[in-house]
Amino acid sequence: MTTDTERRDTARLDHSFFGHPRGLLTLSGLEVWERFSFLGMQAILVLYFADSVADGGLGMPQGTAASVVSAYGTLVYLTSVVGGWLADRMLGSYRAVLHGGVLIACGHYAMSVPTAAMTWAGLGLIVVGTGFLKPNAATLVGGLYATDDDRRDAGFALYYMAINIGAFAGPLVSGWLGQNEGWHWGFSAAAIGMTFGVVQYVLGRSTLHRDRGPVHPLTPAERTRWTRGALLGAAAVAALGVLLWAVGWLTMDRTVDLITLVSVLAPIAYFAVMFRSPEVSREERGRLRPYVVLFLASVVFNLVLFSSYTTLALLAVDHVDNSIFGWHFPSSWWTSILGAIEVLLAPVVAALWVRMDHRQPHASRKIAYSLFAAGAAFLVLVPATAGKSGDYRIAGLWLLGCYLFMGVGDILLETTGMSATSKLAPRHFTGQTMAVWFLSLALSQGIAAQLTKVYGEVSDAAYYGWLGALAVAAGVALYLALPWMRRTMHPVR
Repeated sequence: MTTDTERRDTARLDHSFFGHPRGLLTLSGLEVWERFSFLGMQAILVLYFADSVADGGLGMPQGTAASVVSAYGTLVYLTSVVGGWLADRMLGSYRAVLHGGVLIACGHYAMSVPTAAMTWAGLGLIVVGTGFLKPNAATLVGGLYATDDDRRDAGFALYYMAINIGAFAGPLVSGWLGQNEGWHWGFSAAAIGMTFGVVQYVLGRSTLHRDRGPVHPLTPAERTRWTRGALLGAAAVAALGVLLWAVGWLTMDRTVDLITLVSVLAPIAYFAVMFRSPEVSREERGRLRPYVVLFLASVVFNLVLFSSYTTLALLAVDHVDNSIFGWHFPSSWWTSILGAIEVLLAPVVAALWVRMDHRQPHASRKIAYSLFAAGAAFLVLVPATAGKSGDYRIAGLWLLGCYLFMGVGDILLETTGMSATSKLAPRHFTGQTMAVWFLSLALSQGIAAQLTKVYGEVSDAAYYGWLGALAVAAGVALYLALPWMRRTMHPVR
């Protein structure tokens, strides 16, 4: 059997995909279709929730619809912890990603059925499937490179470019079908896209060293005990939920509040486990401290980014002039702008890091820059919406400027963050540390689920202005911490 060292040596010599290992093509292709399906559906989800029942929607108030979509996003990323743990201890990364892709496809097919019950069932399947797929796909990308391979950050930039090809195409297809033909037609397109992704992933399995299993597998007795406990726990939670719903306590707002609470407690608990684990060495524990700072920076940034699918989607449909030279386009297409910006800029960033080699900025400085970009994205909207209320309209160029800053920041944050995570991860928590990175997205969505409840109750200028100022302040704080970050993250650059 090929050893890990032999695989890494082979990968170091493999330059067949734009100078990178061929496995990057397989994983990038998977992400194109996964993001096509997930973000295509996400682009119309809040509009579907807020649309009237007579027009095929669920008839929720706008603030509630945005809050529920954020809570759903929280669950998606919370399950990443489970997916990372199962990969490390039971399945291995390859099989975890495969199972996740199949579940996501089934979820989108369920959502294509025009009933509310199938919508909720489909969202549940997508939540579980994405939790399996996302952290482990990124872990597989990190596994293509040795830790000291200077192509690593550039590889993640190309991988993120693939993500955004799907992010660009998905809303164009699902958005047009959803807003013109019916919401469930848009969900059907997402289902077909994810099916393509699964097929492509299986066909490229030989490039990913499929024989590599869990890094720290459970014994048969432990596997039985954990499986039994998980099934009993899931049954108990489901029974309690049904009981609370039956007596009228478990309302939609309380469900959202509970999800937010879990999003806060989960990363605290997980960091505590890693810091106290005897399997984590003193040196690894030292590198976890600056990782907590990067985690919090990601939370702040994604408060801005995920608004693309909630408050910005509602702003676009209600208050933006969605036309070019008299031709009107679906408001959901604005989310494709973000993907297009990142597709165009990601290879530029990748080439820049390769050209700069050892002279490129430290990872924490890149993430500080991403926070400044996030702040600028929302502050751009302040002069556009200041003093306006009711049925007002703003030029699309304001929203374009917002997405431009957001896209630049997203490239800097996600490519650097995923790369740093794969390098800072303790050896026995490889997949789980990547899952912790996705917990930052869960926490940001959990916080957003509460913030979006006030959307429409305060002025748009105040809403975007305060969040933009928060992102800038966080960027300043991280920039001031650069000397400590550089010292404690060593030898990671």
